Amino acid sequence: MNKEKRREILTRLRDNNPHPTTELNFSNPFELLIAVLLSAQATDVGVNKATGPLFKIANNPHDMYALGVDGLKSYIKTIGLFNTKAENAIKTCKILIDKYNGEVPEDRAALEALPGVGRKTANVVLNTAFGWPTIAVDTHIFRVSNRTKFAMGKNVDQVEQKLLKVVPAEFKVDVHHWLILHGRYTCVARKPRCGSCIIEDLCEFKDKTEI
Repeated sequence: MNKEKRREILTRLRDNNPHPTTELNFSNPFELLIAVLLSAQATDVGVNKATGPLFKIANNPHDMYALGVDGLKSYIKTIGLFNTKAENAIKTCKILIDKYNGEVPEDRAALEALPGVGRKTANVVLNTAFGWPTIAVDTHIFRVSNRTKFAMGKNVDQVEQKLLKVVPAEFKVDVHHWLILHGRYTCVARKPRCGSCIIEDLCEFKDKTEI
């Protein structure tokens, strides 16, 4: 795919959704960090159902740490892998309290060192909480990037590096959200909804559908 076609794709996605953001509910960087940590192998809808009541009583590291692992589990037990996630979240709270004065660090290495936080989670926090031009590649972005031929790669790291290389600076902050939403609602896994896609004529996927 050439750069002119990529720019037109991004322009259309921007025109359709000028101010995209995550579908995870949060009101501060700590809430976002915990929500993303909980979202692995879970839906945003499921995470939001659990964090709604949780964040009302614990929306900072001190209050969440005070819940303890068992207390936190009672709020997130509807989420997959909740045992491990509860342990990681409480350990993360302790580190934030001890090392960062209860604040979420605006630093990649510091974020990736937190229990249960990998590169993807760090990218989401840096992008959505702090406005960094990072691109967190999840299953939706990986699928859309490869299927459309926008940025092809054999794994998420390759796709991330290709996106960082080919996406113009003016689109970098928001492209993560555009591609996720496109993959979640239009370029879906089993049968993409090509007939209702605003970039169908630019996409290089060969087996397009009429839907």
